[in-house]
This record gives sequence, C-alpha cells and structure tokens, in this order.
Amino acid sequence: MAIERRDERLRLGINIDHVATLRNARGGDMPDPVRAAVMAQEAGADGITAHLREDRRHIRDEDIARLMAAIELPLNFEMAATEEMQRIALMHRPHAVCIVPERREERTTEGGLDVLGDEARLRDYIAPLAQAGCRVSLFVAADDAQIEAAARVGAAVVELHTGAFCDLHAEGQHDARDAELRKLYTSAVLAHQLGLEVHAGHGLTYDTVGPIAAMPEVVELNIGHFLMGEALFVGLRTAIAEMRRQMDAARE
Repeated sequence: MAIERRDERLRLGINIDHVATLRNARGGDMPDPVRAAVMAQEAGADGITAHLREDRRHIRDEDIARLMAAIELPLNFEMAATEEMQRIALMHRPHAVCIVPERREERTTEGGLDVLGDEARLRDYIAPLAQAGCRVSLFVAADDAQIEAAARVGAAVVELHTGAFCDLHAEGQHDARDAELRKLYTSAVLAHQLGLEVHAGHGLTYDTVGPIAAMPEVVELNIGHFLMGEALFVGLRTAIAEMRRQMDAARE
C-alpha cells in the first residue's frame, strides 16, 4: 500500500565522514568528527550520517559510540552488508542503518546496491536489524527493478544515488543529466507508491540540490563531502545554512 505524500519540511542529514578523513590523514584525534556532528546539530541539521567502512579509512569504531552519546539527532549508520557490520549495528542500534555497496579500491561509493541480484541474502540480513528497531535503508540507483526488490526484502527506506546526475551536470552533459533526473523522479514516485520512504544523496552541491529537493516524494537528503569542503572557506554553520536555504526554496 502506498504511503500518503506529506508536505512536511525536507530533512537534511549531514555526513561527517570526511572530517574523519582529514583526521586520519595525519593520525591523532583532530579534527574531531563528533565535534562536527555537534556543530551540524546546532546549525539545524535533522540527522547525522556516518559510514563505517570495512577498511576504516575515515570513521572508526569508537566514533560510532561517541556520536551516539554526543548527539540528540538520529544517527544514520552506513555500512556494507557484512556479518561484522551487522554485529556492530546490532550492538549500537542506531536510528537507521543504510546498506551500501562497498569495494576496497573505490574512492567513494560507486553505484547502487544490487538488491535484485542478492535478494534472498539481503532479506535474511535485514530482518534482525529491523527487529532491533533500526530503520533499514538501501542505497540504490534509479532503477525500477532494484526499487521493487528493495520493497520485497523488507527495507523501510530507499536512498536514491544522485551521483550520476551530479557528475553529468559537472561535465556539462545536459541532455544526459536531464535524462538521469527523469529517472530519479520516476524512481522516487515508484518507491513512494510501494510504501517506501524516499531519501536521496551522493555528490549533491548548491548547483545540483534544487531539482532533487523539489521532488515531493523525497523526504530526506544526505549530504557530506561538498559541505565539508565548503566549510573550509565559510565555516560549517554557514555552509549548512545555505544548503538548508536552497533546499527550502526548491521545496516551495
């Protein structure tokens, strides 16, 4: 059954991974990603996202416990669908768990999760997380078959991968960009009709957030790398406030 479309404020989740990337480049404890999360909370963020990768290239295990103790916002815990990550998620029981594809050699998450090709395993993998009270999200490309599979395996949320749209915009490939935007919109509508909550994220900037934020089916955006880079020049609070302003303007 489809859920009712709501006109509530579009939520903004802030990914603080790359504060940890900068910390880990030199070792030690600074800059502290938990401090960035607290600052994002004070700046009006609606949630915090952190990806504990298998190689621990940015967020560390202890960061998850510290985040949950320090912030009042919901934590969106991004992870690969491995036994280790399932154990960690069940230990901490964050508000949300977002399952993403992960390869050691990639610089950042490339493409969406192949839910259709791993449907039986993911159904069993998701069940204990949902039973523990975590809202399970699957990070997927704008593909009808993957979204339908996400509904079948018991996910509560799909997060649409906006990376291709953002890359095509940056490359000036406007026809291909617009085609990808149409796919994202169609996927958002389908997911909504299937009863899935719709989130979106990856690569979003001030230049690309508007068309995604304008989709009424999308209720949350998760943005990190761009905002952390922008914060080097204007400060994190100012960067978040401008993103919030552009999201709200697009929504209106």
